[in-house]
Amino acid sequence: MAHFYNEPSHTFSEYLLIPGYTSEDCIPSNVSLRTPLTKYRKGIEEPAITLNIPMVSAIMQSVSNDSLAIALAKEGGLSFIFGSQSIESEAAMVAKVKNHKAGFVVSASNLTPENTLADVLALKGKNGFSTVAITADGTATGKLLGIVTSRDYRVSRMEADEQVKNFMTPLEKLITAPADTSLKEANDIIWEHKLNSLPIIDENGNLMYFVFRKDYASHKNNPQELLDSEKRYLVGAGINTRDYAERVPALLEAGADVLCIDSSEGYTCWQAKTIAWIREKYGDSVKVGAGNVVDRDGFLFLARAGADFIKVGIGGGSICITRETKGIGRGQATALIEVAQARDEYFRETGIYVPICSDGGIVHDYHMTLALAMGADFMMLGRYFARFDESPTPKVMVNGAYMKEYWGEGSNRARNWQRYDLGGSAKLTFEEGVDSYVTYAGPLHDNVEASLYKVKSTMCNCGVTNIPDLQRDAKLTLVSSTSIVEGGYHDVTLRSSSTSK
Repeated sequence: MAHFYNEPSHTFSEYLLIPGYTSEDCIPSNVSLRTPLTKYRKGIEEPAITLNIPMVSAIMQSVSNDSLAIALAKEGGLSFIFGSQSIESEAAMVAKVKNHKAGFVVSASNLTPENTLADVLALKGKNGFSTVAITADGTATGKLLGIVTSRDYRVSRMEADEQVKNFMTPLEKLITAPADTSLKEANDIIWEHKLNSLPIIDENGNLMYFVFRKDYASHKNNPQELLDSEKRYLVGAGINTRDYAERVPALLEAGADVLCIDSSEGYTCWQAKTIAWIREKYGDSVKVGAGNVVDRDGFLFLARAGADFIKVGIGGGSICITRETKGIGRGQATALIEVAQARDEYFRETGIYVPICSDGGIVHDYHMTLALAMGADFMMLGRYFARFDESPTPKVMVNGAYMKEYWGEGSNRARNWQRYDLGGSAKLTFEEGVDSYVTYAGPLHDNVEASLYKVKSTMCNCGVTNIPDLQRDAKLTLVSSTSIVEGGYHDVTLRSSSTSK
């Protein structure tokens, strides 16, 4: 007969943390949220990729594009660019993130001297950049003839058809630097001459890069930035189990630092085959996560298949209806606890620590701390990030309140059939996600800062200042339905002014 679990599966909301001893050192400013993203031999080596905060964004059309990836990398987290798009467009998004801040930045806005003010304004409106390189052929690496910034024109006093050559700052009036200029030297030149940007040109006068003053300031304002060895933002990319042979090489060429198989259920031969192909072609140099699983068997299957990290959770996302339509899944807390035990068991047997990612089920900020305490090394968040300015969806007014559009990859809108592929026909037979709105919440930086301050504060209440200690020392208790009610305000009448504080 079928196997039955005697214990019911539980969600995060059914648990509370028990406070531990808080010493003088347990203050939020002393808390480190650094955590491994990829597998490693714990105690012997460092992970190939470490996150500065335990947050990654979900592989979703309505969440993870290049703008959100840049914003999250500034905070110390990482985005996985959604894979339910063409290979070319996903690779282009990855490239935009890698080129956004490299210290030396490939010019993203380029025109010729024969272009017009209208072209300048259209280009600025399209990509938001105010510095336009003017090259002989209008490319990012053409012979540099000048630049145009917002200081070079006045829209109210100029005609739209005025040619760029008549108002650009010409090359002879620019301060430039040669190809062998170091980043420190470039920044010194910028500060010495009070420049906003410094063009780097080769011996033939061709533009190579820009170094921007704002990038230096940005790094100072974002000390947690997640950067590679060339000081470029780290970025991940989603792949599927169908076109990986074409998609993976294109994403790697674009600069993707880590890949993740995007699937609603990962305990499959298709994921093992995808990982095996990557290992055969690239060895261990390419990092790839897999999932999703909800029990020990699923974790061990993917760990043995060679996954660099494993996602945990089925049916717990706010827009996911997999449990409702298919009757599979597990309460996120119970799934995470069992998989964490399997991860530790695998580490004891092999010496290899495979990080696990809690994906789904996080509604409140305190759920993040619970997820970490239950064993998650980091969290994948969809609804959370979909609310912010930097997510790809429009901000709309719904019933007098600003909202952001948010839809599941299994919805009819996304039609990401590859995510639910079981080797059958190439179509979405039925929906496993919904199309919805989430309340607009403003800029990513402010919200992430507030959420993680709560996480750090709670960790201090538990007497720990890092995630491994939280996983080891946390004390958790199941709560009854009555004590859940007791946890909120009750038996009082709120003053109207209190609700706004």
